Amino acid sequence: MYKIMVIEDDDKISSLIKNKLEKYGYIVTIVEDYSDIKGEFIKEDPHLVLLDINLPYYDGFFWCREIRSISKVPIIFISARFSDMDQVMAIENGGDDYITKPFSFDILLAKVKGAIRRAYGEYAKGNSMDVYEVEGVFLYKSQNIVEYKEKRVELSKKEFALLYILASNLESIVERDTLLGELWDDMDFVDDNTLSVNIGRLRRRLEDIGIFEAIKTKRGQGYSMTNTWS
Repeated sequence: MYKIMVIEDDDKISSLIKNKLEKYGYIVTIVEDYSDIKGEFIKEDPHLVLLDINLPYYDGFFWCREIRSISKVPIIFISARFSDMDQVMAIENGGDDYITKPFSFDILLAKVKGAIRRAYGEYAKGNSMDVYEVEGVFLYKSQNIVEYKEKRVELSKKEFALLYILASNLESIVERDTLLGELWDDMDFVDDNTLSVNIGRLRRRLEDIGIFEAIKTKRGQGYSMTNTWS
């Protein structure tokens, strides 16, 4: 069953779309926090997005780019803006299709079905997200990049591995032996000193982008993330 995210600040239109699509077996979620659409997208992990242009805080072009930075999920713009330039900008900013308001639900349904068929059909490539988010920090797994409040830094492979395992166990102390095992590979010997050096370097890299006290000082035999990132 496919999940569709509706990013539309007109409650009547969003409710109408939700009710119609649910009758055809889709799971539909409606964005509530228009200041953090990227965060809601990551939380919901939809298969397709229906996106308006005129939104509070930032417009749909901005949020399309934000979604595209982490996912190849199909994005269909739905807008009352009908100029050729708006449609060109929608495509150039990462959209897959464009529907003008007022629209026929049959057209919307056909475009949704077509986009899902192309994205998730037998010959489609996978569209899984390459990002892990915790407390407003985004970890891009294939790039070893961490992002916080629109600031990014590229980490070394070992730094990123440490950050990922700590972020994945936010409320827990990760034992030192576990972290040593994470850094170990066939080509590289790792000891306590190597671990301490990498932890210290990671802290400095995170501080460079404004994440203060992201990693607590050593506690007992392990390390832990703080409960807050700033």
